[in-house]
Amino acid sequence: MKIFPVLVLLASAMMPVSVRATDCPRLTEELSILDNGETVGSLLAETGDCRSSVTYNVSNNGRGPNHAEDIVYGPHDIPTRYSVAGKSAFGGEVDELYELNAGRAVWRSQADHGQTDNAVGRLYLVNDSSPFGLAVYARALLASPNGTLPTVPDGELRITKVDTKTFSLNGRDLPVTFFRIDGRDYAPDYVVIDEENELFATQSQSAIAIRKGWEAAAADLKEDFQRLIFARARQLQDSLGHKSDLPVRIRNVRIFKPAFGTLSDLSDVTIEGDSITDIRPTESADSAARKVRVVEGSGGVLVPGLHDMHSHNSVYSGLLYLASGVTTVRDMGNDNAILLQMAGAIRAGEIAGPDIVYNGFIEGRSLYSARSGVVADTLDEALDAVRWYRKHDYWQIKIYNSFPPDWVKPVAGLAHSLGMGVTGHTPAFTTPDKMIDAGYDEIAHLNQLMLGWLLKPEEDTRTTLRLTALQRAADLDLSSDPVLKTIRHMQRKHIALDTTAVILEQLMVSRAGVDPHSFAEVIDHLPVSYRRDTRRTYMAIASVEEDARYKKAFETFIGLIRLLHTNGITLLPGTDHGEGFALDRELELYVQAGMSPAEVLTTATLGMAHYLGRDRDFGSIEIGKRADMMLIQHDPTRDISAIRRPSMVFKGGYMYFPSEIYRALNIKPFTEPPTVADWP
Repeated sequence: MKIFPVLVLLASAMMPVSVRATDCPRLTEELSILDNGETVGSLLAETGDCRSSVTYNVSNNGRGPNHAEDIVYGPHDIPTRYSVAGKSAFGGEVDELYELNAGRAVWRSQADHGQTDNAVGRLYLVNDSSPFGLAVYARALLASPNGTLPTVPDGELRITKVDTKTFSLNGRDLPVTFFRIDGRDYAPDYVVIDEENELFATQSQSAIAIRKGWEAAAADLKEDFQRLIFARARQLQDSLGHKSDLPVRIRNVRIFKPAFGTLSDLSDVTIEGDSITDIRPTESADSAARKVRVVEGSGGVLVPGLHDMHSHNSVYSGLLYLASGVTTVRDMGNDNAILLQMAGAIRAGEIAGPDIVYNGFIEGRSLYSARSGVVADTLDEALDAVRWYRKHDYWQIKIYNSFPPDWVKPVAGLAHSLGMGVTGHTPAFTTPDKMIDAGYDEIAHLNQLMLGWLLKPEEDTRTTLRLTALQRAADLDLSSDPVLKTIRHMQRKHIALDTTAVILEQLMVSRAGVDPHSFAEVIDHLPVSYRRDTRRTYMAIASVEEDARYKKAFETFIGLIRLLHTNGITLLPGTDHGEGFALDRELELYVQAGMSPAEVLTTATLGMAHYLGRDRDFGSIEIGKRADMMLIQHDPTRDISAIRRPSMVFKGGYMYFPSEIYRALNIKPFTEPPTVADWP
């Protein structure tokens, strides 16, 4: 299907063109970094003599990037030198350098190193950048005749003017222009520039950066960004979601039956609206001979929609989930207003995405607080948050690292009385066993369970210690008394575990410049910045021995999944990501831990629908149930990795073709759509 055209205005019609080889203004640009309305960092960029020096510091959720950038500009605002040095979000070393000399570009970063000739006029995409990087890209794109530039190492950026507005504060009026930048990642970036060509604000997939002194305008700015994002998402839904005016018959397919872990004989499945109305052997004739829209399955496998039980959703992640056959997710912490707007728009068919079961995030106040959901300063505020979440149909509450342990019992008691479940991290200075006794129904993350066996009582998991201490698991005996005691406690209390093994693999095993295990199967298809961002060392690793310990520790995590499964603990496959590639890997890790592919697939479909109380309508392909399903070519009961290649996904009455979604999101497709034709 043709994607709607991107309207790129000429730079001269958008903003004044600057050529810094001859025109290098002196600027001081200072930004505050905000997350959920709270300041979590700062950025200072000082420019003069065709050079910018940038200092960037963030502290959020016990971590954050801290680095310095040095940028030298050539003609048309395109950098000829770009260096970044410091620490990335989890403490990994950053030492990145790009240089352009005599037409040859040479670079090194965590992700890669290389060189290319004929690089004049190409824009380097920084691997470990700051929000100021978006201003660099925007200025260079605006100085380009058509708002487009090829990039290094590869790819292309495009800039589009999308809005204008005048912000007013304390008697000051500031006219600004909003631009969207496409091509760097699967989701676009937004940058806001004033009439003097100076940076006012940026928005990417994380926090908002806004000019210092204008923080009071951040709430309005956030609404502006969301309006633009949702408008774009509606255009994509109009382009990518195919709604049939005829019944849809998916013919010549084998159906995965999760209750038995087997495939059916070749069958035809008929869908009307968003419901399954008929299933019959492929050889059977349709006595009514009515007109239908036929999807040719070609002997492939029809699988119920998958579940990601630990997601953090964005508007664009919805498309990525659908392209992987994920039709239900459990959001484990988000901006509440955006989450409710997003979930409502998906239900209404306005934007594309999986059904979202949402959990209410509650954090305590500390220097290390995460700024998602509600940050409570008092127990009463935490209790009020539970009531608000219940009023807005949240399924569970999720407790986080800085939450005072002695608040858990009353908060869990209230949540249970209101019909809500309780999950979360193990707060600092307590143990999983104590939180189970205080009212937890499940525990989020393998590492949050394992820390109870690895840490000393005084050690603080509000910091990155909750990750760096995981190397101690290299020495953990899974048959030891503390481990078995906790597992018995989980058995008695029927406590589930939300595993998120894939994010732990990424954090503990990924190394700079190497394709990560988590994304190795798809990395060559990913857009340039997404691809490069995964090729990094997340943790600060001091020695070869420490490197080996992290890798050995991850093997212990796989052993723990095996042990928990053997002991009947309910495992909830989740990713801590926002797309289906990671869930595919999570399910592969379950197989690596000893579960059969059929068993894993049953868990990710009917098992999770049952856990969420939705199995009457979802989780299996049966007459009368909702048509949430994907078509794949090969047998996933023999090879779980077959789920990586859906050719068609049905959700909410819409048919989606992953190849079309991927092209719209700057991702190289994996398959082509099945044949679709009307009959008779």
